Amino acid sequence: MTVSFQNVVLTGACGGLGQALARELIGKGAAVALVGLDTPVLQALAALAPERCAVYTPDVADTAAMQAMAADWMGSRGTPDLVIANAGVAGGFDTAQTDDLAVMRRMLEINLLGAATTFQPFVTAMRAQRRGALVGVASIAGWRGMPGNGAYCASKGGLIRYLESLRAELRSDSIVVSTVSPGYLRTALTAGNRFAMPGLMEPEDAAHALLAAVARGRTHIVLPARIGWLARLLNLLPEALHDRLLLGQPRKPRVGEAGATAIPGLPVSVDKTIDP
Repeated sequence: MTVSFQNVVLTGACGGLGQALARELIGKGAAVALVGLDTPVLQALAALAPERCAVYTPDVADTAAMQAMAADWMGSRGTPDLVIANAGVAGGFDTAQTDDLAVMRRMLEINLLGAATTFQPFVTAMRAQRRGALVGVASIAGWRGMPGNGAYCASKGGLIRYLESLRAELRSDSIVVSTVSPGYLRTALTAGNRFAMPGLMEPEDAAHALLAAVARGRTHIVLPARIGWLARLLNLLPEALHDRLLLGQPRKPRVGEAGATAIPGLPVSVDKTIDP
């Protein structure tokens, strides 16, 4: 059975995948709470259907701010039938570097804790109506660790396990919990990558496939599907060989290096990509 979503909360709405999701949902007539940090981008999306959209700019790891957002949205629109925890950041990581520990902490706050703070305000209301879908955007990177990418892999691997737990908890309440594992999407988060990105996917294609799969009740979604099979094949290799193959690849840029994306909420002394 295919479900049509009419009331949606979307975090990370400013990014490449987030904007694509927002545009498709708005185009299909949904009311959408657009959550992100880039106000002009959110306002431009909301202008596509101002009578059905609202803009919110909380830090997704801030429990009180996320609860206030949820209360405001439900006060005017009611309980959502779809909540997408899409907010995420990425960056290289080196345990030997002191500053990178702050990067890891912030990445875990946004990528892992941010999903829980996104879902939490809506669970009780969804249980009461005995329907709804919670979607967490993880990553293929969460399936196995990669050299120089420990913080991101840990955050997405943790998110996958959290979503597994939540799925079991809410199954009897008829709430579907979906784990989305994209491979490489053509977004700002991958623009600085210096390594091969097999299966590179346009965000619009990914958004369409994601929403179609969630509407069908799918609980595990890989984008594109073939990158999941490639990852599974690589994971069959002996660890030593697998590690040697990965060590031969260029690493993801760390914060402050050319091609790195800024991570909101980091101290300026750490995030050297922030202009003074």
